[in-house]
Amino acid sequence: MIMYCLLFIDFTFRSVIYFQISCPSQMWPSLIAKAKEGGIDVIQTYVFWNLHERQQGKFDFSGRNDIISFIKEVQNQGLYVTLRIGPFIESEWTYGGLPIWLRDIHGIVYRSDNEPFKIEMEKWTTRIVTMMKSEKLYASQGGPIILSQIENEYKMIEPAFHERGPPYVRWAAAMAVGLQTGVPWVMCKQDDAPDPVINTCNGMKCGETFTGPNSPNKPALWTENWTSQYQVYGDKPLLRSAEDIAYQVALFIAKFRGSYVNYYMYHGGTNFGRSASAFVITSYYDEAPLDEYGSVRQPKWGHLKELHAAVKLASNSLLSGDQTNVSLGELQDAYVFQVKSGECAAFLVNKGPKDASVVFQNSPYQLPRKSISILPDCKTTAFNTAKVNAQQSTRSWQVTQKFDSTERWEEYKEAIPNFDNTVSRANTLPEQLFTTKDESDYLWYTISLKQDSNTQSKLVVQSRGHVLHAFVNRVFVGSAHGRHGNESFSLEQTVTLNKGVNSLSFLSAMVGLPDSGAYLERRVGGLRKVLIQERDMSKNSWGYQVGLSGEKLEIYTDAGSSKVQWNKLGSSANQRLKWFKTHFDAPAGNDPIALNLGSMGKGEAFVNGQSIGRYWVSFQTPEGKPSQTWYHVPRAFLKPTGNLLVLLEEENGDPLKVSLDKISVAQVCGHVSETHLPPVVKWLGLKTQNHNNARKNRNRKPKVQLSCPPKRNISKVLFASFGNPSGDCQNYSTGSCHSSISTAVVEQVCIGKRRCSILLSKNRFGDPCPGISKTLLVDAQCT
Repeated sequence: MIMYCLLFIDFTFRSVIYFQISCPSQMWPSLIAKAKEGGIDVIQTYVFWNLHERQQGKFDFSGRNDIISFIKEVQNQGLYVTLRIGPFIESEWTYGGLPIWLRDIHGIVYRSDNEPFKIEMEKWTTRIVTMMKSEKLYASQGGPIILSQIENEYKMIEPAFHERGPPYVRWAAAMAVGLQTGVPWVMCKQDDAPDPVINTCNGMKCGETFTGPNSPNKPALWTENWTSQYQVYGDKPLLRSAEDIAYQVALFIAKFRGSYVNYYMYHGGTNFGRSASAFVITSYYDEAPLDEYGSVRQPKWGHLKELHAAVKLASNSLLSGDQTNVSLGELQDAYVFQVKSGECAAFLVNKGPKDASVVFQNSPYQLPRKSISILPDCKTTAFNTAKVNAQQSTRSWQVTQKFDSTERWEEYKEAIPNFDNTVSRANTLPEQLFTTKDESDYLWYTISLKQDSNTQSKLVVQSRGHVLHAFVNRVFVGSAHGRHGNESFSLEQTVTLNKGVNSLSFLSAMVGLPDSGAYLERRVGGLRKVLIQERDMSKNSWGYQVGLSGEKLEIYTDAGSSKVQWNKLGSSANQRLKWFKTHFDAPAGNDPIALNLGSMGKGEAFVNGQSIGRYWVSFQTPEGKPSQTWYHVPRAFLKPTGNLLVLLEEENGDPLKVSLDKISVAQVCGHVSETHLPPVVKWLGLKTQNHNNARKNRNRKPKVQLSCPPKRNISKVLFASFGNPSGDCQNYSTGSCHSSISTAVVEQVCIGKRRCSILLSKNRFGDPCPGISKTLLVDAQCT
């Protein structure tokens, strides 16, 4: 389904970023260009085995799956590539990237010293390496691939395999190295990675937790620096500040002379189709420096760009200098890199919870709490991780089309099968993963039950299938579901059984396959036990059906939708399991667009036959909000007019409240004080000139820099205060010190422009309160 878009930050000193699964090929050039502009040097991508070989022996490297074209696009833009072959990748991708057909191989045990698995793993890895070699894509051939990965975080499950674990690690390393790519291989989170494979760190705090390379000949690499975290249904997003990310990156580089840091994710994108793993939402790492829609998210993008520039200023000393560590206080240290020629760089670290004053090489420095200052010449502070000069941007959602007319919608009622019309039979409850083989999220279980009289009976259904909908005589009687980390659940309901033959139909739905853990091939799903009045029906004769009839007919496509009779909206008001259909024209412009599905329940959305992912709006956070409301519709999926929108709704969602919205940056805000530093780019420009200019640069003042998206200008200054404004960009007011001409000054510099810079200058704003350190806070509107 989607594909190649991953990025990392390789500080050799290069930046590697990680574009994840999920962007149409039309987005590749723009995403790569924005990453490069952000100071990134290396794009890292996984290879998704179950995407390329969904059926054994049948391969797909076309369209969004065209990894060769993706790598060549990276190369064309002058960047490098890291290839994470895995083949197990986890990545919140369904089944961890492994193809489901592996389960059918006799005697197979994944990721262990097991011959059936090793045979398939070696065949796949060899195929990918051979493809890369044939296109001369390895650096040893003059190509962009500088690093490859085999396996993924295996140390976390290795103990579960006992004596079968260590031999597998040694075999995997030897197999990879034996393919002779001419570039290094890594194993992430594998402290005992066999030589010459490099052990690497994953996590948010590798500057603190990494134990270092397991050999003096290996560099320190950080393969996953989580810029936020994946999100599951029922949870709210985890927010990680730009300051914390920058601090950990700088610490890793200073402490270990770290030469590679990967941002996981720099762009996460969208889990289109059914690609997300169990309970993971469709949006992926929207809080990354490039958001789900591929737009720059500030201040992360800008702050990290400044960090990258500062590190590159110090790159020669970092690579060639001798490292010494100097204590500057109880919780303060200096990591110094001195070249024999006299060139020097230093990282001044304050690990403490309070601001600190330190003396380094006879000069005083102020270090904010939990921060690192980078001194590319051991004298001048070019960057501090806690001082954010980058603007903050605020996204807005503008409704472009409403679907609030009943005349625009049609509906199709999904048939509820009974025992007689399900042709497949079993004498026990079929296991869902084995039965569906991931062809559908859904598996119907049906059974007939004869009663001598009308009765009220207690129904208990135990399931590991994520979601369950129960029907008695085709009437809905109840639903239940599990949650991430606790997939087992029960449905208990009193139901009415009629005299004579009753039909019980249970729809079990998986919300993605598991993506991690040992013995993945043994994981099960679906119904485990059915009790009626405490009588176990699990060993009775059952009918079953894989998928929904609408799926098999592909009624979400133009061709498939003509195969069924669609009815007027509301024809089956109380029916669960319905398909809704409408058409729409593409909104004008180039802004990203998304469907607001806040009025729906649970299901899947399709545009022109392409699934834009699962939705589950009814599974809310503890605060009573959906985990995700907007669902990305890439413009590459659209035609100018007559686009087909189909919603599969399992519950009782209301399509009349669905809308198509544009996403744009409506506001930009800068908040900079006189203690902030001038932009690193300016420092770099003057550093390359003569000594006098460099000295002038030290006297330069910080500035607020604002930038609207392309084709938008600053139209209004919503707030401006030079003095001591209270609050921050989310909540602000003027303080006791305020220049009355603040707004006028900013308007003169910024109105009508896409970008503007406002110097913190008393000559321009006046001095409303002498002797007090000044701050400038500006909030502006982009239109």
